[in-house]
Parts: sequence; structure tokens; C-alpha cells
Amino acid sequence: MGQGRIAVLASHGGSILQAVMDACAAGALGAQVAVVISNNGGSLALRRAAAAGLKTRHLSSRTHPAPARLDAAICAALQAAGADWVLLAGYMKKLGPQTLAAFHRRILNVHPALLPKYGGRGFYGRNVHQAVVAAGEAETGATVHFVEDDYDTGPIIAQVRVPVKPNDRVEDVEERVQAAERKLVVETLAKLLAGAGHERLAPF
Repeated sequence: MGQGRIAVLASHGGSILQAVMDACAAGALGAQVAVVISNNGGSLALRRAAAAGLKTRHLSSRTHPAPARLDAAICAALQAAGADWVLLAGYMKKLGPQTLAAFHRRILNVHPALLPKYGGRGFYGRNVHQAVVAAGEAETGATVHFVEDDYDTGPIIAQVRVPVKPNDRVEDVEERVQAAERKLVVETLAKLLAGAGHERLAPF
């Protein structure tokens, strides 16, 4: 795959989106962000993208109350942008069947834990780190995986391990994992863009 076109879906802050934009601008990724979609019209992610001159879309149950219409609108936006890869970066909604089918094995999600641990419904953002600290885990991490129709399922592509220190606060773990997530996403996208075809991609 040559010059890649990456679509990013994000719900809130967009720190992973920013890492991807920065990597594209610096030439670390031979790619461009083709569109940024958010279910939150006031998200920082959309503001970051707009400030960089990127195409943005707010698509949600507010713009499309019927789930099937929302799914069709997201799929159409991704196709219109010519997306080669779709990155869910802190996106808090499930994708619909039309989008999943059209971009099968080309949709990646970033999760702030070592899946399958601390994954599934309710495990997102700080909730994950609170659960990790409460359980007394000695390590956590981040995972990039292909997206299927349920939360945090699909084949794992890459993981990075992050230590949890004895006196860590939840905020300490969160900060460490977020830094690792950003690096992992850029490295994983670089490998995919370098020619690891999704139909034969093994975890790395």
C-alpha cells in the first residue's frame, strides 16, 4: 500500500488523533488523515482536525436517529474519503454492520489495556485504569486490534506492556498508558502502510 488514507473516529479529546496527524506531518507515516468523524459535535478531536485543515464530520444519533441510517452515513463518509484504513481512537460507539462489512479487516481499535483483560462493555477510558489499580495488577498496557461487532473483540494486531508501580495513582497509570498507546498506534500503522496486507497480517 502506498500513500495511505486513514480515517479516524474519535469521541472526545483526540490525543491519539493528534499523534497520528503529527506522524503524518513529520513523515513518520507515509499517509494522510482523510477524514475525522465524531459522534460528539463539540469534541476536541473535531477542533484539532479542523485546526489542521482536515475534513471533519459530526455523525451521531442526533444527525441520524435511525441506527441503520447512521451506519449508512458513516460508511458513505468513509468511502467518499477514500479511506484505506479506519482507526477508532477513543470512539465510544459500536459501528454498524454496513460499515463493518465494507471495511472488513481494515478497521482498527485502540484499547487501553492488555486484551482480553479489562475489555468489553463498560471498560473504557479511566474506568479501565481504575479496575487495573483496584485489582493490584503489576502491569497493564495497550492493544491495537481489528474491529468486530462487539466491544473489544477481533484479532489482536499489536500490544505494548506498561508497568504498574506499587504506589501508582489511577492518573499515573492513565498517563503512562496513554503515552504508550500513541506510540503503539503510530508504529502499528507504519507497519500496515509498509505493506503488511490485512488478509495475511499476523500479530506483531
